[in-house]
Amino acid sequence: MTAELLARFFLPAFSNPILDQLNDQAVFDVHGIRLALTTDAFVVSPLFFPGGDIGCLAVNGTINDLAMCGAMPLALSAAFILEEGLPFDDLQRVITSMADACRTAGVQLVTGDTKVVERGKGDGLFITTTGIGIVTHSLTISADRAQPGDCLLVSGPIGDHGIAVLSAREGLEFETTLVSDTAPLHTLVQAMMAVSPDIHCLRDPTRGGLASTLNELAISSRVGMRFDENRLPIRDEVRAACELLGLDPLYVACEGRLVAIVGARDADAVLACMHAHPCGAEARMIGEVVAVHPGMVTMRTVFGSERVVDMLAGAQLPRIC
Repeated sequence: MTAELLARFFLPAFSNPILDQLNDQAVFDVHGIRLALTTDAFVVSPLFFPGGDIGCLAVNGTINDLAMCGAMPLALSAAFILEEGLPFDDLQRVITSMADACRTAGVQLVTGDTKVVERGKGDGLFITTTGIGIVTHSLTISADRAQPGDCLLVSGPIGDHGIAVLSAREGLEFETTLVSDTAPLHTLVQAMMAVSPDIHCLRDPTRGGLASTLNELAISSRVGMRFDENRLPIRDEVRAACELLGLDPLYVACEGRLVAIVGARDADAVLACMHAHPCGAEARMIGEVVAVHPGMVTMRTVFGSERVVDMLAGAQLPRIC
């Protein structure tokens, strides 16, 4: 749905060389300084879930969109849409969480806005954040730079965030408590770039999960992608929850993971670097970029067959970010 809205309404109206790249951020020069800019809206329900809340999610999600081009975050702004009747204790809890997340990431929130809507018209609290960062490296990391022969890396187990939010929303309980993976990834990306100049694409697999992210990159780069089912990092609790609920973990959102497309020569070094970082300790190499079936993603199954992995149609889990 998002891709259709972009193609039908937004791109025809606002088309320009930066927007048309369809990255999660814009990178542009200002008097010889490369800056990155991104904005994101957060409508997660419920506001609080295992491992996080809408506040830290808004900070980390915006930082991660900046990080996916290799930018270091400089500052954030935030706009709060408050529903009449929102408990002050909930608002204070969200604000405290945002402040803690900013301190952890080394970023300041420097401006913002608040609006109040009538009771019943805002579902508690929505947050829109904008982030600005600086790009100090000379690499071009973009969704259209994947090349046949590149390796596909994932920084950790997929689906934790989506299942954690769903468990809170539906009152589900699991033997082992799952928590959201929400985390800032900019220091992981900086470490990866320090060991390789051959990082072509970075993307955080949020809405639509890993499968949709790989499809977006395959379409942008006009290449095919192939990965192995038995290499996917998925926790047993996530598999069990997905089987119970009829969900496919390939499409369940993450909020503290990244997908990296790296030249084959440097893939092992980048993977080792990821393993040395707390946010990449469980990273895996899951597949490769191929020249066949451009714009398409396939998966080698545990049974030895190969199947097409499509872009998610609709919202498997609405309002998870």
